[in-house]
Order: sequence, then structure tokens, then C-alpha cells
Amino acid sequence: MSSRRVLKAAEAIREVVSTAILLELRDPRVRDVTVTRVEVSADMRNAKIFISVMGDEAQEKLCLHGLRNSAGFLQQKVGQRIETRYIPRLSFEIDKGVKNSLKISELLSEIRREGGLKDEAQQDESVSEGTPANGPSSTTSS
Repeated sequence: MSSRRVLKAAEAIREVVSTAILLELRDPRVRDVTVTRVEVSADMRNAKIFISVMGDEAQEKLCLHGLRNSAGFLQQKVGQRIETRYIPRLSFEIDKGVKNSLKISELLSEIRREGGLKDEAQQDESVSEGTPANGPSSTTSS
């Protein structure tokens, strides 16, 4: 369980890094980047920054390389904002959660479409046979 202090530091690092990437970083390799979350170690010496990049895998690798080269600049920005004994060493990783959730969503919608087509075909068959679409029902008249 992370302490409140570590969680606040992680949020501050996320804000500083995302703002610096958006407004101050001039590396042409770093484009279309979103900082999704930050994990800070308990001693606050290391911070792992998870990013999401819009684009293909080659764009992700290029952007990650650019961010790793800009880590010193970004650490300096973090040091200016957060007053701690140690400035956390920044490391960057691709957050696959966003892309995985998009893939899962696409698969589920595809399954729904296929399932919907099968249900419609079954309803058409039952209507042509003369039975209601909801199945056979017994009606009694008094």
C-alpha cells in the first residue's frame, strides 16, 4: 500500500512531465504522447512513467527513445516542482492497457454483430415455419 505522500508525489510528477512534454519538449520524435500513470518507489528515488502513444509500434519505439533521451530535462522539471531530498530517476514504459482495451472492445463488438446475425437468422427460420419468434406458446380459449 502506497502512502499518501508517495501518491501525491506520483500525481505531481505526472502533471509536471505531461505538461513539459506538451509545452516544452522540442524533440520531433516525441509526438502524440499521453502520460497515463506514474508509479513511484517507496523511497521516492525512482519513478516509472507509463505512456500511451497514438500510432503504430514503430512510432511507439521512436517516441520512447526520444523520451529516454529527454529524461534528464524532465527530471530537472520535476526537481523544480517537487521538494524532496532526492529527485526521482525517471524511466519510461509503454502502457499497453489502452491498446488492449481497444482490441477487446473491437472483439466484443464483432461477437455481438455475429451473434445478432445468428439471432436474426433463427428468428427468420421460426417465422417461416409458422411459429412465433419467441418460441412456441400454447394458447387456450375458453
